[in-house]
Amino acid sequence: MSDMELLYADKRIAVAVKPPGILSTDEPGGMPELLRRQLGPPCIRTVHRLDAATGGVMVFARSAAAASILSGQVRDHQFRKTYLAVVRGDPGHSGTWRDLLGRDPVRRRTVVAQEPGPDVRPAELDFQRLASRDGLSLVRITLHTGRTHQIRVQFASRGFPLVGDRKYGGDGETLALWSWRLGFTHPETGRSMVFTHQPPAAWPWTLFPLPETGR
Repeated sequence: MSDMELLYADKRIAVAVKPPGILSTDEPGGMPELLRRQLGPPCIRTVHRLDAATGGVMVFARSAAAASILSGQVRDHQFRKTYLAVVRGDPGHSGTWRDLLGRDPVRRRTVVAQEPGPDVRPAELDFQRLASRDGLSLVRITLHTGRTHQIRVQFASRGFPLVGDRKYGGDGETLALWSWRLGFTHPETGRSMVFTHQPPAAWPWTLFPLPETGR
């Protein structure tokens, strides 16, 4: 595989574009291994995750101290995560969705729960529809929680499955979900950092005018 696209790197962090189909965790062929091969050892640590089928912007820690600080920002909901998705149907102009999500360990799926329970956690996101065409909608999503498959389930449960999400009722070859913008505080300098990257120039993204990266 060719080198990962780097948006930024210093001695404490590396910001890269994860291709769809690559694991975000430290497993053979995962992003940490690929970045160590590209940037050199010893330390590349995952501090937040993307589903294997999801691509886009990620930040990785390059020291144990940086990993601890960034992981704390994730736990305290200080990461600012914005996604783009293409969904079937029209979810409306904008909205805030709150659900209770649990896991079905047998089917390895996230499900919407009707009442609280020991393995049920609240999930919240905001969305804005940017464009609609041919029965599809481009939406921009701001996550306030980071539950497993959260975006995919919250849209699919309302009848708007993501294109390419065959696990939750969508169809197509590639999951149309992209980590478009990521904001966080640098673990050493304390500087606010924001990185944005457009999804691939391929269907279904090419159906729509994409938002400018500076907005």
